[in-house]
Order: sequence, then C-alpha cells, then structure tokens
Amino acid sequence: MVLSCDYDMLHPPAALELRKHKLKRLVQSPNSFFMDVKCQGCFNITTVFSHSQTVVLCGSCSAVLCQPTGGKARLTEGCSFRRKGD
Repeated sequence: MVLSCDYDMLHPPAALELRKHKLKRLVQSPNSFFMDVKCQGCFNITTVFSHSQTVVLCGSCSAVLCQPTGGKARLTEGCSFRRKGD
C-alpha cells in the first residue's frame, strides 16, 4: 500500500516545497523577488519588484512596464524579465 505522502521528510521534492506557504516550508523563503525588466520600445533595463503596488514606467521613454494587481505585478505584453540575485 503506497500513500500519497510517501516521501523523505528531510529531503522533500522541490515541486512540493514550492506549493507550500512561505512560512511552512522546510527552509523559510519569500515568494517575492526583484527582476530586471527590458522595455519593449527602447530596450532599456529597469529593476522592478515582483509584488510592486504602483505602476512602473520606463525611465527613458515613459512606457508602462508593469501594472499592479492584488498580488504579483502584471508585466506589459512584450516586456521580458529575469530574476535578480540567482
């Protein structure tokens, strides 16, 4: 008989750890991060917080890079990003 929770408690699978609440993980870690966002018009790179609560504009061309939502910020279509610090 195999149960759905048959896994090593000291070394849980990464997919299972990501689904848990940030305080209930084996090692606590935040869900938020900083990211470099490339503007679709002028290709200028701007640092943006993933859970930004304000509209972020490009510094050189004033294009909207991301819109706030209830949680994570939604990137504008055409903008690319990468996580910082990894």
